[in-house]
Amino acid sequence: MSGAFGRWLREPLLQFLLIGLALFAVYDVRNRDAGRRDRSDRIELTADDVRQVGFAWVAQGRPAPSPEEMRALVDARVREEILYREALALGLDKDDAIVRRRMAQKMEFLFEDVAKLREPSPGELRTWFEKIAERFTQPGRVTFKHLYFSPDRRGGRTRDDAVHALAAIAGKPMDAPEATALGDPFMFQDWYADRAPDDVAKAFGPGFARAVFATTPGAWAGPVESGYGWHLVWVDSATPARVQAFEEVETDVKAAWTEDQRAEIREKAFQAMRARYEIVLPKDLPSIEVPPLAGVVPQ
Repeated sequence: MSGAFGRWLREPLLQFLLIGLALFAVYDVRNRDAGRRDRSDRIELTADDVRQVGFAWVAQGRPAPSPEEMRALVDARVREEILYREALALGLDKDDAIVRRRMAQKMEFLFEDVAKLREPSPGELRTWFEKIAERFTQPGRVTFKHLYFSPDRRGGRTRDDAVHALAAIAGKPMDAPEATALGDPFMFQDWYADRAPDDVAKAFGPGFARAVFATTPGAWAGPVESGYGWHLVWVDSATPARVQAFEEVETDVKAAWTEDQRAEIREKAFQAMRARYEIVLPKDLPSIEVPPLAGVVPQ
């Protein structure tokens, strides 16, 4: 009997069937485990999870949730988890721009989480500051008064009127009554105190701002054009831009140094990931045109 059994075991066909059954069993076990991992029917919230739900509620400026509100919050969290798992099971996370963007953002945050930033030494921080000191330039400030000449009132002779007015008030003080009488009413103010270049540019335009900051204080100058028309300008005081001393901005320098380190870590981590991929792009990429969407006006 044992001899016959041994002969059966030596049969190639029987060996093939036994190996196939073994492989099928291993495949079945492994895929049942994977299925349980991929789509578990167990949702467990720990006490810390529940506390986090409550913290998120309080973080919105609300009082601590009542027991009924907490139950509703937990039910909402469970609902969210169920819908999330069902969406994954249906593959709804695939080819979704919003999901893709959100996951990419999480990876950016992960870079920072794993970043082991050390404290810079005082000498190292000062040396770094000297290399990028222009980033800590304090903008200049200017205080000025202007006389406005309106194109709506004067038409094509607006600038010429401003030139004639400048000749009439040359050498006169800023608050001379005859100076004020030569201009037109302006919709905003005529006196601007201690303004930075960006402030002036927002109010009158970049060209006007450059002209004002280039004007020597203590005399009428112009005409200077803005988006409103023409102006004569009296600069009362001007403070030039300057690079702040390290001691003045040490806290800001440290914050900037830390952010630079984080950016460097993020970039190195991304480049390491990118090296694992083959990037294939269209050969005619520069010539590819994107048609505008119907009803959307380009800004």
